[in-house]
Amino acid sequence: MHPFTAPRPPHLAWLLGLAGLIPFISGALGIWITPVGWRPLVLTALLDYAAVILAFMGAIHWGLAMRAEQDDLRAQLQLGLSVIPPLLGWAAVSFGLPAALAIPVFVLAFVGLYMADLRAVRLGLAPLWYRPLRMPLTVVVVACLLIAWAGVLAG
Repeated sequence: MHPFTAPRPPHLAWLLGLAGLIPFISGALGIWITPVGWRPLVLTALLDYAAVILAFMGAIHWGLAMRAEQDDLRAQLQLGLSVIPPLLGWAAVSFGLPAALAIPVFVLAFVGLYMADLRAVRLGLAPLWYRPLRMPLTVVVVACLLIAWAGVLAG
């Protein structure tokens, strides 16, 4: 697809990453601009999407770990870490946490996931271009969640 050692992400990865931000941006703005009666639906959609993306991103780390040799302890740890993001997302939406608590869980999960992204690049499990792809996407996701959280708290 793209050289593992390339410093910049492939164009398609950028486009798909940016497209994946649309629900985060629209959800964060929707908390502020939709009529009050629609806000719970917007918030639910945003949190559900965040949980889906955490599962997707965890699966990426599962796939990265599968590339390594069976006895590579670094990859085994990465494999173990890969299940944490989807579990956090699932817990945040399934246990009926109030949004004022669920959103910070998501923020911490996305920040932790970014730290796992950096670790994967550092260990050579992920391509060099993964870091410059993930950093701006993570910043936007976290900013959107914080904007939504402020809207929920302002409620």
